Amino acid sequence: MNIKAKRAAALKAAQDLINEAKSGGRDLTDDEVAEVKGYRDEIAGYDTQIKAASERSGLLSEIAGMKGADDGGDRREDGREPEGAKSLGEHFVKHTGTRLKEIKGLAGASAAAPEYKAATDPQTVGAWAAPLLTQVDRTIVQAPRQRLVIADLLGSGTLDGNAISYFVENGPVEGAFTTVAENGAKPQLHVPDPSPVTDALSKIAGWVRFTDEMMEDLSFLVSEINTRLLYELARVEEGQLLNGDGAGSNLTGLLNRSGVQTHGRAAGVSVADVVFQAITKVQTGAALDADGLVINPIDYQELRLAKDGNGQYFGGGYFAGQYGQGGIMEQPPVWGLRTVVSPAVPAGTALVGAFAQAATVYRKGGVRVQSTNSHEDDFTHNRVIVRAEERLALAVRKPAGLVEVNLAPAV
Repeated sequence: MNIKAKRAAALKAAQDLINEAKSGGRDLTDDEVAEVKGYRDEIAGYDTQIKAASERSGLLSEIAGMKGADDGGDRREDGREPEGAKSLGEHFVKHTGTRLKEIKGLAGASAAAPEYKAATDPQTVGAWAAPLLTQVDRTIVQAPRQRLVIADLLGSGTLDGNAISYFVENGPVEGAFTTVAENGAKPQLHVPDPSPVTDALSKIAGWVRFTDEMMEDLSFLVSEINTRLLYELARVEEGQLLNGDGAGSNLTGLLNRSGVQTHGRAAGVSVADVVFQAITKVQTGAALDADGLVINPIDYQELRLAKDGNGQYFGGGYFAGQYGQGGIMEQPPVWGLRTVVSPAVPAGTALVGAFAQAATVYRKGGVRVQSTNSHEDDFTHNRVIVRAEERLALAVRKPAGLVEVNLAPAV
């Protein structure tokens, strides 16, 4: 599918969402608004690519129309005709040197010299010319990347110090309010003493070293590597927020927090049903409303491919929504929860919770990318180090607002 077709598909998907809401006499939901905004940004990106392609095409046409040496463009500074070339190679270099400098870096551009007649046998294309006839695609093929949105489910904050201390309640309130007769004794309530918890900032960091020549000659590759550094940092952050074991400088992730509720899948219960049971457990165990689900792609696949008695996909088919109604949603939410499909959570495990209320990610200074050539002997070796790092802490004030779900069916 070309760029224009992709743009048309994104525009249609956004219009379908809006039309569906209008036909139902309702406003867009928050999830639909977010999805329409995503399509809008996607369309803007396609417009930028289309404009850039048009500009490149016009520039190539302009270059092709420039005067060559036979039009008087190669006269000497003193006005005399240039001397004849002594060889085919000199002839080519003389007539294309300047042109090659002008079009350097233009995709698909070429330069040619006027005909030069040689008295020798004709040249043929042999194996020696293979490197000259091979076009190099500079796009780096990226490794598969998981969605990095778990942090977006959580509350966010900043720190002035290097740690955050807070209190976690130890169980429900003891006693309860009740009706009281005239002159009757009133019941006493007791709030269990909370436990203090301190979560310190952890640093996630890494670096890569370049030579000056690489930064000057292969700047596109340096840019790719710098971008990948930020991705790798975010990928490790994802794992720490979910699975950090608290050892050493590791965070204590959501799945390793004391007080997080657990829920198992009984025999004969579907994945969809056990997820809803966990939603109920958030409400009954923490008095909070669940707002998110984190699930492994393998387990999400079971949900996404589930069909009703008529063979229709519950979440919509591969060409349209349920029973042909509406467009296809890339990642339909489960039970209305914001659904994060990520390999960071182990297969067979899901996490349901009131993420925004139960936990907060604290950051200090944001992500920093810095470089230097003064480390060790880098200055004398013409090398540069690029470093990426961040500092963050995870506070879980209401562990009971999270439910770890075991999706493996009971035997």
